[in-house]
Amino acid sequence: MNDSSGSQRQHVNGEQKQLHFLGSPILNNGPKHRPLTPMRRLRGIVCVGTILSTSFLLIVYIAPVTTFVVRLFSVHYSRKITSFLFGMWLSLWPFLFEKINKTKVVFSGENVPPAKRVLLFANHRTEVDWMYLWNLAFRKGQLGYIKYILKSSLMKIPVLSWAFHLFEFIPVERKWEIDERIIQNRLSKFKNPRDPLWLAVFPEGTDYTEEKCIKSQEYAAEHGLPVLENVLLPKTKGFITCLQELRSSLDAVYDVTMAYKHRQPDFLDNVYGIDPSEVHIHIRTVELKNIPTSEDEVADWMIERFKQKDQLLSDFTIQGHFPEEGAEGDISTLKCLANFFAIVSLTGTFLYLTIFSSVWFKIYAMVSCAYLTFVTYYSIHPTELMCSLGAKKDTYKML
Repeated sequence: MNDSSGSQRQHVNGEQKQLHFLGSPILNNGPKHRPLTPMRRLRGIVCVGTILSTSFLLIVYIAPVTTFVVRLFSVHYSRKITSFLFGMWLSLWPFLFEKINKTKVVFSGENVPPAKRVLLFANHRTEVDWMYLWNLAFRKGQLGYIKYILKSSLMKIPVLSWAFHLFEFIPVERKWEIDERIIQNRLSKFKNPRDPLWLAVFPEGTDYTEEKCIKSQEYAAEHGLPVLENVLLPKTKGFITCLQELRSSLDAVYDVTMAYKHRQPDFLDNVYGIDPSEVHIHIRTVELKNIPTSEDEVADWMIERFKQKDQLLSDFTIQGHFPEEGAEGDISTLKCLANFFAIVSLTGTFLYLTIFSSVWFKIYAMVSCAYLTFVTYYSIHPTELMCSLGAKKDTYKML
């Protein structure tokens, strides 16, 4: 299918059209930005070990209280408390990326306001794009409210699946006849304008590779759509459904374009701090009144936005930066350290109680793990659980 130059030929309307994979020359060329030394490897393992162990203890000890007990009385305050604690823990990742690994995060475009309810769509360059959106949300004070639409297979990862479920991420099967109902059902519970929400969507549906780009170009050429070089042709149904469900309660829509120097990182590159040397995030606000309402018009509008992203990335390849740099400042080291010590102190207390204190703490931890496993495995959402208890109360009253 591919020749050495990455070019393809297609027949469109009786004419022969040649497709070229040009992509970015900074995809994965050249050596790593930093060597993977034994010290760097050890530091990465210690940092991620700390982050994952603290997440486990926070979820086991706090999640049943905030996502079940509190929610019996108030969904709003349940989400608020859970998101506050989730945001404190999530802040450990920007701390790792920017302060420990010294990855430079450069923002450009608009200095967007810290809106409470945002629908954010971005290009998908690599498997860790979603993690760098935390750096933006952290700066806006909305880190605990960010949510993603993710592959349902990720719900099988031990412990992390508990977090994805309790923090109300939206798992999809990548089969639209199934996913449409799932997305609509989940988003129907997020229409209260009192509840902050940052919903991140990646319309390409998968991360960018040369092979995927060529397939996307072939499809675009066959259907008379724009042939893009640095992004994949967006799949618009998911975004359209999100927009339809949330439009009346949204404060803003953010169009985010991401690029990396000098290699596209994977998860371990992030952990060890060997790549990328720089993350560039370009942000534009889209006014809701400028987004069409009909599905066909929104699809055309989204394709046009991705044409603009494609041009932005082409210019980035040549110039080494996006236009209008300096939209955001650095994160506060003091705030990062305060969050770190708060999380470590809290989870350290939980660990001490589990190991050295009363047997009841061990029993609580085991019951909590059983509860978390049950609600995650059977996809019992906390809101639905509360509703089911409320329905039973009504039934008893009728009797």
